Amino acid sequence: MKALDGVRILDLSRVLAGPWATQMLGDLGAEVIKIEKPGAGDDTRGWGPPWHGEGESREAAYFLAANRNKRSLTIDIAKPEGQALVRRLAEKSDVLVENFKAGGLQRYGLDYQRLREINPRLIYCSITGFGQTGPRAAEAGYDLMIQAMSGFMSITGEPDGEPQRAGVAIIDVMTGLHAAVAILAALRQRDATGEGQAIDLALFDVAMSCLANQASNYLVSGKAPMRQGNTHPNIVPYQLFATADGLMILAVGNDAQFARFAGIAGHGEWAADPRFASNAARVGHRETLVPMIAEAMRRRTTGDWIAALNQAGIPCGPVNDIAAALADPQAAQRGLVQHLPDGLGNTAPSVASPLRLSASSRDDDRAPPHLGQHSAAVLADILGLEAEEIEALHKDRVI
Repeated sequence: MKALDGVRILDLSRVLAGPWATQMLGDLGAEVIKIEKPGAGDDTRGWGPPWHGEGESREAAYFLAANRNKRSLTIDIAKPEGQALVRRLAEKSDVLVENFKAGGLQRYGLDYQRLREINPRLIYCSITGFGQTGPRAAEAGYDLMIQAMSGFMSITGEPDGEPQRAGVAIIDVMTGLHAAVAILAALRQRDATGEGQAIDLALFDVAMSCLANQASNYLVSGKAPMRQGNTHPNIVPYQLFATADGLMILAVGNDAQFARFAGIAGHGEWAADPRFASNAARVGHRETLVPMIAEAMRRRTTGDWIAALNQAGIPCGPVNDIAAALADPQAAQRGLVQHLPDGLGNTAPSVASPLRLSASSRDDDRAPPHLGQHSAAVLADILGLEAEEIEALHKDRVI
């Protein structure tokens, strides 16, 4: 069995943060029912190219990244009949996840207060840009603007360049992770109390909390961190270096590692030099030390360095593109690339979940669903609707 067998999740979220959370819960065995707008569906279904498949079965690669292990049910929640269906499903669900603007579902009668009246055990997770309270609560939030507003972009990029966003929508992904953790915690509390609760999760809050040591550096020093490229504010050497034939990362984490590195680099005297003997000293003298390391690194190839440093237990690695990373023997051994069946005789590529639980199976993953693929099955299985009732809902364009 899987860890979350028996947990049903009603997913009214779109794009990335919410779907990322529900995909994780689906990976752990929860039954995830993705509610989508008829005819359009999740915005990311149209975020291509690239596309996978052809014709009506064509899906955007973006959509595939966050929607495996779900069933798709199309419902028009603007219609009273559609709202009634969602309420009936919520009554039989454990969790509801949504990322409408604050209060956005209230006009449909699908807000937490209304749904908890019919299901006091429901855990209702709302994901917004700025949360349910505060002067910005009514504003929409998107990953790029949150990266900018939270300070993330101010510390990303070269010192003399402009602020840069991360290469993926990292705030959305981290918000999805936080949502999954909060939902699991709420499920555990419900085990003890029998009561559900509302979860108020904001991209802005998550971004600020994930500034980690950089925010702490400011709170302690009173000085806002700035961009410093691929170097680290608190560790030296911990950055990108050029070699004789390319680029690589050297990530020395403690003084013992630095001493071993100095010996391999042919400069054992560095480890005894009081300017470099401790990490704090190296940070204070980085302008002297880093050029010396850079000169030494250029004398050998990336392959030579990695072989020698790995043997000595010094963290390092090549700078791969995504193709090279997915082709790495480690990725192959861990089965990180999957080809998942969609139930219609086709498969879709996916990067496997990193969640590995020794007593939980993970051998029945399913490809992201086609729009409305499971509408009839969900309504029949969960709500007990007859074929004629389902056909009438189709005819009235409720589903």
